[in-house]
Amino acid sequence: MPSPSRRSLLAALPAVGLAALAGAPPAAASAGAVLPALTRAARPLRTTRPDGDLADLRPLGAAIGRTPVVGLGEVAHGAHELYALKHRVFRYLVEELGFRVFVLETSWTSGLLLNAYVRDGRGDPRAIMAAEFGGGAWPWGVHEYLDLLRWMRAYNVRHPGDPVTFAGNDTAHPRLPGWLFDRVTGYAERRRPGLARELAGRYGGLRAHPATEELLALPQPERRRLAADARRAHQLLAEAGPDRREPEAFAWAVQHARVLAQTATLLAYDLTDPAEIPESMRYRDELMAENTAWWHRHTGQKVLLSAHAGHTGYETYVPDLYPVTQGAFLRQLLGPDYLSLGTTFGQGATTEPDDSTGEWVTHRFGPPREGSSEHTLDQVPHHLYLLDPRETEPPARRWLHRTRPTRDVGPPGGAYYPYSLAAGHDLLIHVSTLRPAVPLAGA
Repeated sequence: MPSPSRRSLLAALPAVGLAALAGAPPAAASAGAVLPALTRAARPLRTTRPDGDLADLRPLGAAIGRTPVVGLGEVAHGAHELYALKHRVFRYLVEELGFRVFVLETSWTSGLLLNAYVRDGRGDPRAIMAAEFGGGAWPWGVHEYLDLLRWMRAYNVRHPGDPVTFAGNDTAHPRLPGWLFDRVTGYAERRRPGLARELAGRYGGLRAHPATEELLALPQPERRRLAADARRAHQLLAEAGPDRREPEAFAWAVQHARVLAQTATLLAYDLTDPAEIPESMRYRDELMAENTAWWHRHTGQKVLLSAHAGHTGYETYVPDLYPVTQGAFLRQLLGPDYLSLGTTFGQGATTEPDDSTGEWVTHRFGPPREGSSEHTLDQVPHHLYLLDPRETEPPARRWLHRTRPTRDVGPPGGAYYPYSLAAGHDLLIHVSTLRPAVPLAGA
């Protein structure tokens, strides 16, 4: 994945991870034994379509077991099958395993606005997506996600006492809305009036420059000062402790303050400096992991995390750009309570907004390169299947632990990187053919 621009860092981003490749078996498995072993281990799936019978996903449910946080990573943004698969898997997890939270790699504030629709029917989801997803120029602005949101809303209408939740786990972008500050300072004014004035002062500079691009235009020393103020505001509120009359409001105020600090800290990096970009990406994956873990810990509910596989896996595909993944941080935070479900594909096409123009562009991918992970996986005689590396026979298990060229699709296209699939993910779903997602823009 090439070095992304400032826009993609903020808007559509998708020791290295914790599963050490050094533990991989030293000898390669016999090529003739691998494919039959993979075929025997593969569990065919009926479809990626979210409607209809979900019984074919029972092996996935058995593999997940009691794990309360699952990261389902797409190896490519903008693929209809991968987005639809997430919708289908979430339906199954909700109906059969009691999952209740869908966390997307998108802005914290966008998640709050979309959740107001999901939980209470407030607003038009399509209009919210158009406004929040870069005016239709981010990879989430597609019909597949609109369908998911509408299903979640319909589910909550049917189950008002046991609703599902939609959340974003990223920073607040492309703007820091005034109402996010107000949710922090408003709590302080009610329950910690002695602190309210200092919080308002700490946030003054950030509130004066709410747009991401406006903040980035400030000199870096000024951005660092604003970030330090935001972190101090979060620290002061957290140390003040909850008021027994509003413990829930306190928890939310502290989390909103954390997101304000995270946003300001990320924007304090020099996103034009190649030396600072990897560290900013490490920090971004860390904060997304913190926010995902917060949703699980605060609500006590099971969470499906949706992001690029380069974020949800334990190992990074591109260590020079993404030194540590969100999945590695989640393993640190949650231990065995986090499970990574990766995806691979054979060939097909995806669509994604062009980073410079915002126009949706189709990327086409031919059959997998010989010697790649996908070249072998695509020979398994199923168009769509689940694979649990932990339950494969020795030839397949050794093959899955070996490092070999593996495709990772990031802007502006796909490339092959040395990768061990079993070190990066607990489970895999392989899709033989991808089609472009359907953008909301212009549709």
